[in-house]
Amino acid sequence: MSDFGFESTADQVLEGKDLTGRTAFITGGYSGLGHETARAMAAKGAHIILSGRDADKLAAAAKEISEGTGATVDTLVCDLASLDSVRAAAKEANERFDKIDLLINNAGVMAPPMGHTADGFETQFGTNHIGHFLLTNLLMPLVEKGERPRIINLSSRGHHLDQVHFDDPNYANREYEKWAAYGQSKTANILFAVGLERRIADKGIHAYALHPGGIMTNLGRHMSEQDIAWMMERMRKSAEESGGSGQGMKTIPQGAATTCWVATADDLEGAGGVYCEDCHVANQTDDDPAGGVRSYAIDPEKAEKLWAMSEEMVGETFAY
Repeated sequence: MSDFGFESTADQVLEGKDLTGRTAFITGGYSGLGHETARAMAAKGAHIILSGRDADKLAAAAKEISEGTGATVDTLVCDLASLDSVRAAAKEANERFDKIDLLINNAGVMAPPMGHTADGFETQFGTNHIGHFLLTNLLMPLVEKGERPRIINLSSRGHHLDQVHFDDPNYANREYEKWAAYGQSKTANILFAVGLERRIADKGIHAYALHPGGIMTNLGRHMSEQDIAWMMERMRKSAEESGGSGQGMKTIPQGAATTCWVATADDLEGAGGVYCEDCHVANQTDDDPAGGVRSYAIDPEKAEKLWAMSEEMVGETFAY
C-alpha cells in the first residue's frame, strides 16, 4: 500500500507533494515531532498554524520555520490541560483563520507522576485526549471549510499497555501507574478517531490515528534512566518475539514521516477511522507485541462510549 516504511523521513514522504494553499494546524508544534512536521509541510508550501502553551517558544519556532522555508507561519497559544484555555484558543482561531485542511493533534505528555489538569482530570488522559477532544470539536467550523480535510491524532504503540477504564479514567479509585495511564490515553486517541470518522465522513472529512515510532523528544521529559532502559528493553523483546529486525528508535525526521504520510497519502483518500504505523495502515492484532492495533482501540461501541463520557467531562455535546 505504501512505498515508505520504518526508515522513511518526513521530507521523503512529502517529496513531489505541493501543499500550497493547504493550512495545517499542529498542536505541540514548537518542538519535537510537531516542529519537524511543521517544517516539512512548510517547505512544501503549506500555511502553518503552530499551537502550544508557551508563546515565546511558539514565536521562536515560527520565526525559524518561516525563515527556513518562506512559508506563512502563525501561532496560537493553547494549553490542552485547561478547558478554559482550549475554549479561548478555539474562539480566537475561528476569528483569525479562514479554514483548516489538516488538523494534526500532535501534542502530548508521557509518563508523568500522578497529577491533574486544571479541570481535575488525570494529567495524561486530560491532556492527550480530553483537551484534543474539545479543541477538535470547537475547530470543526474551520475544518468544514477545508479542502479534503483530515484530522490526525498522534497515538502510540503505547496503546498496547491499557484500555480505557470507563468506570475510573482519572484514577480516583485505583492505584496510579504512569505507563498504564499513558496507554489509556493513547487508546483514547484512536477511539476518538473512530468516533470522529463515524460522525464526519459523510461531510468529506476523515479522521486517522497513528504511531510515530519510538523517538527521543521532550515528550519523554518525565522519564528517568530506569524508564528509558525499561522502554528500550521492551522494544528489543517485542522485535525479537515478532521476528522483526531493525526496529528500534527513530530519529525525529523519521518519527514525523507517518504523520506526513497520513496527511497527504492518496491511498487514504475517503477512508478514515484507521490506525497507521511506519507509513502504512496497521493490521488489527491482539497479540503481536511489535505492532498493530488492538481490537479494543478500534471497537465502535467503545468509541461511542468514550464520546459520551468525553462530552460529559467537557460539559458540551457535539452534533454533526
